[in-house]
Amino acid sequence: MLLITWDSVLVTSSLIVAFIASFTALDTAGRVAVSRGCIARLWLVAGGTAMGIGVWAMHFIGMLAMMLPMTMRYNVPLTSWSLAVAIVAAIFSFAQVVRGSHLTWRRLVRGTLTLGSGVVAMHYLGMNALMIEPAIHWNIELVALSVLIAYAASGAALWLAFHLRQGDGLLLMRGCASLVMGAAVAGMHYVGMAAAQFNNTSSMMEHGVSDQGLAVWVTIITLTILGITLLLSMLDAQLRAARLAAKLKHANNELRQLAMHDNLTTLPNRVLLEQQLDAAVKHATLNDQTFALMFMDLDGFKAVNDTWGHHVGDRLLVAVAARLRNQLREDVILARLGGDEFVLLSPDSDGLQAATIAQRLVNTIDAPFELDRYSLRVSLSVGIVIFPLHGRSKQEMMFNADSAMYHTKHSGRNGWCLFEPAMSTVAQHQLALANDLWHALEHQEMRLFYQPKFRAGGTLLMGFEALLRWQHPRRGLLMPDMFLPRAEKTGQIIALGNWVINEACRQLRQWHEEGNSHWSVSVNLSALQFHQRDLIDSISEILQRHALPEGALMLEITETIVMRDPQFSQQRIAELHQLGVKVAIDNFGIGYANLLHLKHLEATELKIDRSFINSLRADSEDATVVSAMITLAQSLNLRMVAEGVETEEQQRLLTGLGFDTLQGYLLGKPTPADRIGEFTMTMGAPLVIPENIAPMAGA
Repeated sequence: MLLITWDSVLVTSSLIVAFIASFTALDTAGRVAVSRGCIARLWLVAGGTAMGIGVWAMHFIGMLAMMLPMTMRYNVPLTSWSLAVAIVAAIFSFAQVVRGSHLTWRRLVRGTLTLGSGVVAMHYLGMNALMIEPAIHWNIELVALSVLIAYAASGAALWLAFHLRQGDGLLLMRGCASLVMGAAVAGMHYVGMAAAQFNNTSSMMEHGVSDQGLAVWVTIITLTILGITLLLSMLDAQLRAARLAAKLKHANNELRQLAMHDNLTTLPNRVLLEQQLDAAVKHATLNDQTFALMFMDLDGFKAVNDTWGHHVGDRLLVAVAARLRNQLREDVILARLGGDEFVLLSPDSDGLQAATIAQRLVNTIDAPFELDRYSLRVSLSVGIVIFPLHGRSKQEMMFNADSAMYHTKHSGRNGWCLFEPAMSTVAQHQLALANDLWHALEHQEMRLFYQPKFRAGGTLLMGFEALLRWQHPRRGLLMPDMFLPRAEKTGQIIALGNWVINEACRQLRQWHEEGNSHWSVSVNLSALQFHQRDLIDSISEILQRHALPEGALMLEITETIVMRDPQFSQQRIAELHQLGVKVAIDNFGIGYANLLHLKHLEATELKIDRSFINSLRADSEDATVVSAMITLAQSLNLRMVAEGVETEEQQRLLTGLGFDTLQGYLLGKPTPADRIGEFTMTMGAPLVIPENIAPMAGA
């Protein structure tokens, strides 16, 4: 056998090529993982090509490192086929493994068999490209070992390619993995080379390419392709990083927009307003300047929401915001705090300038809003403060502007008011009252008063309407309009409403046990209560607790609440009907509903709004309208109730028109439960409340 020696420089070069090829393959696998469509397929081909060329180049540089006592020549077609096999096998094995979010054993095995078979075919095709006679003699054991190493190296390479595709800090890990892959590929090659044995009489054929020529073009092609692939991969990474940075900047801008602006109107929100207000206070303090802050609230917006629904209310808010913005300079900040509350910050403005701006805004909002088939009217209440005249801190100015705005509302609305110190006292009074409301139920400060309901003749007592009062420890007996709006805003109305229903049912149970089993009690429901998720369960539990018969409890719901969502109202009223709870439609006649809407509801009563009763005369148009309503109501089996009966003339007229039930001060004022006994003793005459009990209107 011929004695073979090895060129250490070429052996080292082959190992370097194996390392570079492995690193390039791992890097392009990462490009495949973060790309989609055609770009991902291009990187798949590039990665497979780099891997195939690298393995092939390492193989032939290793062959060139083998020093035989003759000039080696190679068969060009076989050499080309060995390169093609390596590239195709690498591409198809990468396609099996690199793509996808999970690597299954089946995919890994298919990829390993493909790449391993390609490497083995490439190696032994390349060895057969040696134009030597007689042919090479092979050591079968070493050949088998080289094949096993090829498959093991292929499996390890593909597993590493999948798991090192994405993540942070992968450069060092890819470098280490490339050393492992390069060593495995080199190990397979040199074991395969060791399996080749040459006879002493071996000689090279004259034709074919020489080892010197092969060394030149293998080196050029390999370094060029691997270099270009790595360069493209680096450029792609830089472009992706730049695009990612741009996307992150855009996302941050969007997040800032969302965090600093109102989603509905796109106006600045409370967060951005407070930042701008802080900056305005600092700037005005340093430069001895003034600026104006205005709190604005829409008058009548709640009625729009209740009558037409929240989708119309939202469109109205957008239209209001646009109309306000169009009246202001570019440097004026208009913000929406939530609901129908807006705030305006006007730099370099004194009291006179602020008043001019406020009046212009009041006038522009006073014009009707035409939204498709809706013609809506609201007005604007504005409170104005001037820095530093009305406050030197952000908190003080916000509070005082809010106080001035509420003063405008209590003074007739649809206008503006410049802050005065006395307004702050009133606002603090309201704030303290709101804080006390949280403890009212806990301290048992709530009371129920009961207003009687009679048959139209005025002699048969049918039951009572429960009306809520607050026995404040310092401020005395408070009417519901003093605290219920605040309870609605804070959600406390749910707890208050549940307490009212339970207490009214408890009291009715007591009256039944005292022999008044024909009495019933009615309770008003707020919008939040009516839409309360567990309302049916709560009422069912209360009825069972107090063992009330069917029909003893009636719930009164305003027309606007019912018609806000007729489909939901129909379902909710049907659920209440199944519990044995009657339903009355309160304040009927002031909204947009009609009796045809109500025929689908399982309501029992209609309560005509007191505005009809107050203006009712025997020969008036209102009497004709009410008479027609009664006729239609009777055809739908609905009882008609008139509230606000204050004179005997009204009583006679309403009885004559055909009302079933009457309620009002003439027949009986709201009174505590412990005075009902006194009332029943004076059934034939209107009730006179003792002087220590203030007369109250219904809630």
